Amino acid sequence: MNDYGFLSVVPPLLTVVLALWTRDVLLALIAGILCGSLIITGFQPFDAILNSIEEQVLEEIGVASQAQVILTMMIIGGFVKLLEVSGGARAFASRMTTIVSTRAKAQLLAWGAGLVIFFTDSGNALIVGPLFRSVFDEFKLAREKLAYILDTTSSPVSILIPFIGWGAYIMSLIERNYASVGIEANAFTVLLEVIPYNFYAFLALLTVPIVIWTGRDYGPMRRVQAAYLERIGRDGPPEAAPEESVNQAESRVGIFLWPLTVMLVLVFGLIAWHATHGGITGIHIRSTLIISYLAASLTCIEMMRRYQRKTYRQSIRTFITGAESLVYVSIVLVLAWSLSSVTNDLNTADYLASVISGTVSPALFPMLVFILGAIISLSTGSSYGTFAILMAIAVPVGFELGASMHLTIAAVLSGGLMGDHCSPISDTTVLASVGADCDHLSHVWTQGAYAGVTGAVTVLAFWLGGAYETPWVLIIAVVVLVAAMTTMMRTFGAPEAGAPRERAL
Repeated sequence: MNDYGFLSVVPPLLTVVLALWTRDVLLALIAGILCGSLIITGFQPFDAILNSIEEQVLEEIGVASQAQVILTMMIIGGFVKLLEVSGGARAFASRMTTIVSTRAKAQLLAWGAGLVIFFTDSGNALIVGPLFRSVFDEFKLAREKLAYILDTTSSPVSILIPFIGWGAYIMSLIERNYASVGIEANAFTVLLEVIPYNFYAFLALLTVPIVIWTGRDYGPMRRVQAAYLERIGRDGPPEAAPEESVNQAESRVGIFLWPLTVMLVLVFGLIAWHATHGGITGIHIRSTLIISYLAASLTCIEMMRRYQRKTYRQSIRTFITGAESLVYVSIVLVLAWSLSSVTNDLNTADYLASVISGTVSPALFPMLVFILGAIISLSTGSSYGTFAILMAIAVPVGFELGASMHLTIAAVLSGGLMGDHCSPISDTTVLASVGADCDHLSHVWTQGAYAGVTGAVTVLAFWLGGAYETPWVLIIAVVVLVAAMTTMMRTFGAPEAGAPRERAL
């Protein structure tokens, strides 16, 4: 195995810096991949180009699961376009504003929907996002706020559920690494005991209602909200839609609700079927989404034919147009996966982990593991990869130091989760931008200001956890989080700009 030393962190570091500086994620990813290939090939330009294309990009496109993700996204894009063209999404949003009477309720409803869709981190954003886009538009809320809610209720809730794909993956890591140090334990039981210490997941999920409760924004989110209002014209109401008959209005809402109902029934039905017939795997999630969204699209197409006299040919063209809109995002995902491949070839995570592999205090070890996990995941954009590599290092080192195994494993999971949450090259971060239909780097900036506070409180939680080793530390962390977010909002924030008058229920 080649030891590239500090050079192994240069490509991901270059990518993150370029992405945040230039706000051009494609340029940043391409630069990071080429930089990594140059290092791998001994700084031979021609060989580096071949390596980046053949060994990185084309290899990643050829991975079956990742090709399936792209296909799934395009099908969902086609479905969303059908809802937009039919007018059903707009009609539903107007109806929701008579039920959801305030901005806070709209945001809490999106948060609650994200908690319910716990079985898939990627599907979460793609299912909930399109549902609430028009609702947020009605209340003049920037799409970046929706993206933040989607991203914060995807991986954090999925990692707390032991019987889905995340749980199965983590249990396999626990079982393998416990065996390597001679610990005999049931992996499922260990995972259940680790969950209360997964501080970042709990704190991230709680940050959303805290932000909503304050009714304020600070940092990039505040600026984005102000810019959004300026763009749409905050002083004038949106143009009224042409008058419709009651039957027309009901049919438009039906064109939204019936396809959505078909989709949700199939999603939950197929997930339940897989859960009782061998367990839920990644391909089961993807096939479920494909089947469900195709069936929902066909339902929408038929209703558009019946109520709006749209021909099948017209509707299929609309579906294809929606799928084509996801080409850019698909390119970003392929490049992000390719960069992860580069960092794997450079042994980036191994190098970063070796930085703290010396003797440290057992009480401080979980906190340091959390910080290292966040750095690795931020740099690579992969929580799964971080779990695999850091678990193999943290468990043996922690065992030798006498650190708490439960806290150590939880620190690996929380660190990988936080870095993935903030990384501009993470697939879940990209998908949250897709689900909310907002600028990707704008989402990264606005989310980072809130997630950074949550991460800082999590560092404190693992410091206290290492000293006292009790899950009750979470209560202290929640109190600190509320105080910290409230202070940030009052010091640097302002009330959410452009709030419309509240509507009675």
